[in-house]
Amino acid sequence: MPWLLDLFCCAGGASVGYARAGFDVVGVDIKPQPNYPFEFYQADALTFPLDGFDIVHASPPCQRFSDLAKRNKNAHKHPDYIFPIRHRLAISGLPYIIENVEGAPISQDLLLCGTMFPGLRVLRHRKFEMNFSIEQPKHDGKHPLVYTLDKRKPHYKAMNQDTDFVMVNGGGNCSIEAASSAMGIDWMTKNEINEAIPPAYTEYIGREIIGAFL
Repeated sequence: MPWLLDLFCCAGGASVGYARAGFDVVGVDIKPQPNYPFEFYQADALTFPLDGFDIVHASPPCQRFSDLAKRNKNAHKHPDYIFPIRHRLAISGLPYIIENVEGAPISQDLLLCGTMFPGLRVLRHRKFEMNFSIEQPKHDGKHPLVYTLDKRKPHYKAMNQDTDFVMVNGGGNCSIEAASSAMGIDWMTKNEINEAIPPAYTEYIGREIIGAFL
């Protein structure tokens, strides 16, 4: 099985998707990740050895580029890890993937949305920069209404968090049970789910990689 290194792995949303696609996965994060389900090293993603891996995935912290940071005008207070990790991966010669939010300064070689995957109930747009190409799934931009606790919204109290699309973030817009179901994640805390991507995203990427290159 090909070896994949997941840098900035957090609790393993991306890692689980790659494992389902057929990769052996190793995770690295600067913080302890007691719920990470595979081999894990608490280490700096900018210095951890890349030797022996077939491909590298990196999900640098996105706070600097998030909508919340823009609204709060405090983006400058968050470090930019994208430039140094891109430089490191580019000179490694390995196939690599960098994942981040829509506002991040990475190439949009692939855009994934929860509406592309049956069973997911979350929008969660994410961009992926790669030094190779895979097929972009169709995305018509039509999004369903999302369950909300905002009383100003006309559909407040008109939706069911257990069956409809939900917003999974730190604002507490749904329960952990609803977030878990919507994201296809059943091993994380609510805070960990808030920061994760659905495993379905990287399972799609992983299957495309194995089918085309490995």
